Amino acid sequence: MFSTDINVVDFSFWIVTASMAAATLFFILERFEVNPKWKTSLTVAALITGIAFWHYLRMSSVWIDTGTSPTVYRYIDWFITVPLQIVEFYLILIAVTVVKARLFWQLLVASLVMLLGGFYGEANIGSDSKEIIGFVVGMAGWAYIMYLIFFGDAKEANDSSGNPAGQLAFRTLRYIVTIGWAIYPIGYLLVYIIGDSPFGEGDLNLIYNLADLVNKIAFGIVIWYAATTDKGTVVSAAASVAKKAVTSTRKRSTTRKSSARRTTSRRRS
Repeated sequence: MFSTDINVVDFSFWIVTASMAAATLFFILERFEVNPKWKTSLTVAALITGIAFWHYLRMSSVWIDTGTSPTVYRYIDWFITVPLQIVEFYLILIAVTVVKARLFWQLLVASLVMLLGGFYGEANIGSDSKEIIGFVVGMAGWAYIMYLIFFGDAKEANDSSGNPAGQLAFRTLRYIVTIGWAIYPIGYLLVYIIGDSPFGEGDLNLIYNLADLVNKIAFGIVIWYAATTDKGTVVSAAASVAKKAVTSTRKRSTTRKSSARRTTSRRRS
């Protein structure tokens, strides 16, 4: 329906592929400009877009060559990148406060349940009602993630962190998971749940591509912004060299003065 011309879907695949490559390079370069406590988060952001770039190369080929939806390859990508996105909440929190390890596992397991439900519904397995069962299971996993970040341990840890930049990143990522991630189930509903749906595989891939473009890159951008606005975290190479030079000069000056005082003292003696 949306993608009446197959070239529109082709174009969306290549746009996402190029964007993921550019975002990966950006996050890798920028990680050298932030405080060490944010480096892991930016590294994971680069991993997310880098892995997506690699998989989109394959997904683009499958779609263009066969005209069929690259469902298996898409879920391979999601089974790697979506848990990494969810773990970003944990990484942001441990960068600015003390967090219990159980939160990591809660977020990770919930994201896997969400993905397993979606894969069961979309793959050629299961019963005739598998689409509905998969949708319910996937939504349950998503709902638990929402609970953790809006009302559970993750929210409590963020509120008590006392770090404005970290809190801003957490709140923004929370709304990406709420609004941006809603694009995926909407696409699923339009194609698999609605009876006699006018939407097809091309529409589904167009929607999923848009969602990946927005959500994967936006996650990294939010973390980068928080890292560069956190007070005292931006230390460029030039500033670091200049600081070392000033410190070295002061040390030499202090040494000379101390030596001069000792020489004067000896002469008086």
